[in-house]
Amino acid sequence: MTTLTAPNDALSATFAALADPTRRAILARLAEGESSVTEIASPFEMTLPAVSKHLKVLQRAGLIERGREAQWRPCRLQAAPLKQVDEWVETYRRHWEQRFDRLDEYLRELQAKTNESSPEEEN
Repeated sequence: MTTLTAPNDALSATFAALADPTRRAILARLAEGESSVTEIASPFEMTLPAVSKHLKVLQRAGLIERGREAQWRPCRLQAAPLKQVDEWVETYRRHWEQRFDRLDEYLRELQAKTNESSPEEEN
């Protein structure tokens, strides 16, 4: 019997960080290249401290890295945790693909039965 637990692991931290649409939007922005906090905050209607809180969550999850170049503190995407998410999701993707394959087979059988039972029209 499998015991289900909710460990405090990296994958859980990644999912928690990705649960917020603002943080996902920040990651999408950083996928285009590094940016300052001010640049990241510009499309959002929130304060810089609020954006900084989102960045801290992303940083704790290992999804971003903050550098230091003089007065500029660029943020960069760190995609490794997203690979772990992809690997975890892949298990379930295969499950659904198998179900869709069975559904396709069933629909083909139904179509074949329908074609056999309906008389063809002659021109």
